[in-house]
Amino acid sequence: MLASDNREFEPATGDPEDITIAGLLGFLAGHEDRQLVFFHDGRSVKPGYHVTEVKAGTFAALDCGANPEAWAEIFIQLWDVDEGDRTHMPARKFSAIIRKVTEHVDLNPSARLTFEVSDGVRPIALYRAALPQLADGAVHVDLSPRPASCKPRDRWLEEGRKPKACCEPPVGSQPCCG
Repeated sequence: MLASDNREFEPATGDPEDITIAGLLGFLAGHEDRQLVFFHDGRSVKPGYHVTEVKAGTFAALDCGANPEAWAEIFIQLWDVDEGDRTHMPARKFSAIIRKVTEHVDLNPSARLTFEVSDGVRPIALYRAALPQLADGAVHVDLSPRPASCKPRDRWLEEGRKPKACCEPPVGSQPCCG
């Protein structure tokens, strides 16, 4: 259910810091025997980490400028634990987990990809994934905190225009939030 497209290594639309699930799997396909190591908060995930859940969703919202928004997002939950003498998961195993998910869940290959990371004690933290890199014989994926954003402001900046007040609604509309 994960369709391949020609944009495998492009970041998710609207955020150059993001990679899509298709981009991640496309990179891993060429490095299946290497360990897959995620990095967050200045350190790597522990060698015993698990992929505990993969979720796909489509969202509809109204942004702070009263503009309708819609997007698809995939959440991959990593349980950051140490278990015995395990090593970091091989890229092949991670890809197999995602393939197994696609037997039951439709994953949009260009959906925004978010990682949920927790050690089972601290609350889940949300991260975006950068393009994978090869380092020290392994595939490294840097996870950075998923920031909040003002979509109208982001669009204005993307168009090269000076942003209006962040939550300024379209002419004739009332603001929805404050």
